[in-house]
Amino acid sequence: MLRRLTIRDFVLAHRLELDFSEGFGALTGETGAGKSILLDALSLLLGSRADPAMIREGGERAEISGVFEPAADSPVASWLAANDFAVEDELIVRRVLESSGRSRAQINGSPATGAQLKELGEFLADIHGQHAHHALLRADSQRQMLDAQAGATELSREVALHFREWAGARRAHAEALADQAELTREREMLEWQLGEAKSLAFDLPGWESLNAEHQRLGHAASLIDGAAEALATLDDDEPALSASLDHVLARLTELSRFDGQLAPVVDLLSGAAIGLGEAVSALRRYRDRIEADPEALEAAERRIAAVTQFARKYRLTVEEIPERIGEWSERLGLIEQASDLAALEKAEQAAQSRYREAAERLSVLRQRAASEFSKDVSDAMQSLAMAGGVFDVALSPLREASAQGLESVEFLVAANPNQTPRPLAKVASGGELSRIGLAIQVIASRSGTAPTLIFDEVDVGIGGRVAEIVGRHLAALGRERQVLVVTHLPQVAARADWQWQVSKSLGPDGAVRSELARLEGEARVEEIARMLGGVDITETTRAHAAELLAAR
Repeated sequence: MLRRLTIRDFVLAHRLELDFSEGFGALTGETGAGKSILLDALSLLLGSRADPAMIREGGERAEISGVFEPAADSPVASWLAANDFAVEDELIVRRVLESSGRSRAQINGSPATGAQLKELGEFLADIHGQHAHHALLRADSQRQMLDAQAGATELSREVALHFREWAGARRAHAEALADQAELTREREMLEWQLGEAKSLAFDLPGWESLNAEHQRLGHAASLIDGAAEALATLDDDEPALSASLDHVLARLTELSRFDGQLAPVVDLLSGAAIGLGEAVSALRRYRDRIEADPEALEAAERRIAAVTQFARKYRLTVEEIPERIGEWSERLGLIEQASDLAALEKAEQAAQSRYREAAERLSVLRQRAASEFSKDVSDAMQSLAMAGGVFDVALSPLREASAQGLESVEFLVAANPNQTPRPLAKVASGGELSRIGLAIQVIASRSGTAPTLIFDEVDVGIGGRVAEIVGRHLAALGRERQVLVVTHLPQVAARADWQWQVSKSLGPDGAVRSELARLEGEARVEEIARMLGGVDITETTRAHAAELLAAR
């Protein structure tokens, strides 16, 4: 459950630190005091969309952090471990919103994404906003609520995924049928191009070797003449360089016996003589091996011409040839796959089968949940001044399968006895919608798993005896889980185990701020009396407030 919430520079809140208790808590105050700010902050903390306008005017950034205490049987620990977050006794979530619009989040000290916050938030709190009743008028909200009641939210996503896969396979099959002639022409062209490329047998390392060999063959005569000339100068002619070097080396070696300073020179010339001898031997081997080969030169030139002609034909550089051949092969593989109508039809049928199997399982769960949910909400309506009213979840088979399953989901209601249930959006008045919506949300919350339930003015349009009954329902819910309600109804607030009051004040900088105080004893009586009596609070009003609190 939620243990602590810290808010900094968020909307009208400058600095708020709130410690939460177990059970049922009420948040009250004048209209516009900022009661919903707390819930907006908590929603932001748990992954809702960030907006720089949420930063308090004059503040540089908004910061919200929450401390949660997961239940022993909660899936939070396994989720944290699966997402590489530290698993500890307390769960600390933090979110910072910069004035630039940048948002940062942390879970147990490690960076987290908005998607991870939202996923984790589903395990921590169930928030019913001010417009929850109106959201129930939408078909998608009704379907999602029923799937949640059925424990089939994940299966519903699976059905949608299988539907998209089926649609994709069906589209691929249809396109292949329509494009067979064009695909055949393209396949034939690619096969011819790849055949030409295969005959060319081109590869870059071989191309580099070919150019080097062509260079050598093209200059064979010059290479032969150059090698012979070098050998003549170094060793064959008279006087040869090698003989002259040997003579100089012998003379200096003899003289070095008389002056040791010549020894380094002798060493250098000895090395030179050895190197010269090795060079002469290498040149002789080279001269004996090299020869002009007009036929090999002609073959190399034909090969170079074939490669360059192929590159020009397809407007490529020689280096781009392998990449283009790879693209042709890949495209041919796709075409062959697309041309395999039997395989495409089989893939379509398999995708359809997967969808049908999942959708039928979803239908079974929806049927079971619709019956139970209809009965529970109808029962709840009886205690909310709607005696004889009936709530029914209607499942109607669709003519065509959809991503949402095989049936439509619609909430029907009869607010009075002996009426035929009709769509909720068409028959419920404002007050009836509030009561029906509250009944739906309370029943839905009972079957949920989130340890903290938050209701933001969901009791609007309700008063008198019904308000007292609503307070009893919420108090009963608070004995099972942590419940926080933003309310204007004294009958609801008086049933709470604890109560906070939100008020406005002027800060030192003259800016309006929201402040929050926990009410105890006489202060709580005074707040309940204000909710009952308005501007002029009499002793009778205070006595009534005390009576409401005593009746808890």
